[in-house]
Amino acid sequence: MQLGAKPDSFAASFYAAPHAEYQDVFYTVPRAGHLVRDPEHHIQRDHFPGHELIFCLQGQGYVRVHGCRHLVKAGELAWVDCYHPHEHGAIAEDPWELFWVRIEGPRLQQVCTLLATATKPVFRVSDSEAAKQVYREIFHLMEAQTPEAAPLIHAAVARLIALAFCSRQMSSPYVHVPASLTKAVEWMKLFYFEPITVIALADMAGMSPSHFARVFKAAFGISPINWLRRERISQAKRRLGDSNDRIQEVAMQVGYNDRFFFSRDFKKLTGFTPREFRRRETGFRG
Repeated sequence: MQLGAKPDSFAASFYAAPHAEYQDVFYTVPRAGHLVRDPEHHIQRDHFPGHELIFCLQGQGYVRVHGCRHLVKAGELAWVDCYHPHEHGAIAEDPWELFWVRIEGPRLQQVCTLLATATKPVFRVSDSEAAKQVYREIFHLMEAQTPEAAPLIHAAVARLIALAFCSRQMSSPYVHVPASLTKAVEWMKLFYFEPITVIALADMAGMSPSHFARVFKAAFGISPINWLRRERISQAKRRLGDSNDRIQEVAMQVGYNDRFFFSRDFKKLTGFTPREFRRRETGFRG
């Protein structure tokens, strides 16, 4: 089922047909527009390709995702995963004016998971002018259709996603790293593929190994070695999805000398073997 806004409610409407070779690499925008204040604006669908990022310029509207209705006010960005049943529309007493883009691209479902858009699809944007400028850039690029438009649109969409992440900063799932652990944590992030011991990490922090392990677990909830194991598997997931490297090569790239131990840790942390994960993410059967 789909109910649409009246055609004359659009101040501007933009269409594009991204090249197929771009769609696996870039964020693309097949549709976008500027909607004026229309009390009858209402969209309802069972499913539709893509994700819609709606920025409320003034007035009020709402989005309904996963059965819950969320109010959207001026200066707020709403993320609608259109692959699931969804609905959005104006509040008749104070109808919204909005910019919107429909985006497609790699790893968007993972972005939705990180942002928890299924339960919290509305973001209060701290810099409304910056958001408006990004939408205007996308409109201009879609209209111009220049050869460099694809990567520039990708960069603009990434900035919109960054604004959403910034608005969630205070409720971020990432813990604050105590100053005493900063050097050791930064080393593990940069050199996760290198062999390392708790003794060496503790030395970076200027602590005894036992004290370092206690401080680290208090901050992160897991031991330093388990934190490093998770980081290595996270990096492996990216390589399995983005490259055709053999699984043995991926294991070596992220710090595992033994494919058996790599596969064991990978399945323990993801629920899939490396081969299953790659097939699920990309369809690649190597």
